[in-house]
Amino acid sequence: MPMAGRVFVVGSYNQDLVWEVDALPLPGETLRGHAFRTGPGGKGFNQAIAAARQGAATRFVCALGDDSLAEEAKRLARAENIDARCQVLHDVATGTAGIWVDRDGRNSIVVALGANERLAPEHVHTHLSDLHPSDVLLMPMEGPIGAMRAAADAGRNSGACILLNPAPVHAELDSELLGAVDLITPNETEFATLLARFCGSSIAASEVGRLPDHTLAALCEGLGAPAVLVTLGAAGSALHIGPRSRWAATEGGIWRISTPQVHAIDTTAAGDAFNGALAAALAKAPGSGLTAAARLASRVAALSTEHKGAALSIPTAPDVLQRFGSP
Repeated sequence: MPMAGRVFVVGSYNQDLVWEVDALPLPGETLRGHAFRTGPGGKGFNQAIAAARQGAATRFVCALGDDSLAEEAKRLARAENIDARCQVLHDVATGTAGIWVDRDGRNSIVVALGANERLAPEHVHTHLSDLHPSDVLLMPMEGPIGAMRAAADAGRNSGACILLNPAPVHAELDSELLGAVDLITPNETEFATLLARFCGSSIAASEVGRLPDHTLAALCEGLGAPAVLVTLGAAGSALHIGPRSRWAATEGGIWRISTPQVHAIDTTAAGDAFNGALAAALAKAPGSGLTAAARLASRVAALSTEHKGAALSIPTAPDVLQRFGSP
């Protein structure tokens, strides 16, 4: 079995402001909320917590403002045993997110990225300089494209496994970056957006999970990424491992991965829990394969939906083992 590696997350920290409502608000509508809470979030920080809580040595590379929210972010990183490498900016606020969660656990999110939009490529390069081939680099897209390209360059130069979570799909994301990573992990909405942009295909997000295997494989190949893992919420995920993928020799083709049944009350951090757990599984046991890592990630994501909140709703490895048993 190859030596275990570390997880490096290049991404965002946002302070989450969460309102619970009966139904998500329509344009111009004022609703009465049932409850309010605030806590840590941001796709990068959520994914770093997910990786750390699954037992992977985790580094988080980010940008923060010079404010009380930044101090809270650093404190939380220490508490979660995350090695946070923070670029501190004195003229912009730490990122924030407004989140509305309805009675069925569905959510709508508005993000003010603040310092996250100023994450410098030089800062990223400095704090990824010790990447090794056994490491996993995870990149959500709540940040500047230059920082993402710098991270991808560092990952390629080191031979590390590179995961790109195109959430949200960046306006400047191009085919070169898609082809430079090992795996992309869009949800069905992001997948439909990528298909429209890069393949000229018009497919409704709600139809993605129903596509036959051969159609899905062709669409994934058209995006140019070596492997594509589309998360489908309660319907699980669909994984395509193409012929250029590092996993092609043993796991090539289409795989359908189910999600365990849970009582979901808040899906806010499910996607981030999935991505962080996926990166942790690949780093901790690189020889066990991508499909096994995706099955574990599905369990982590599913269990996260039984708790309210973002980063702090993500379960630990013992939590997952106790609930679902061994993989």
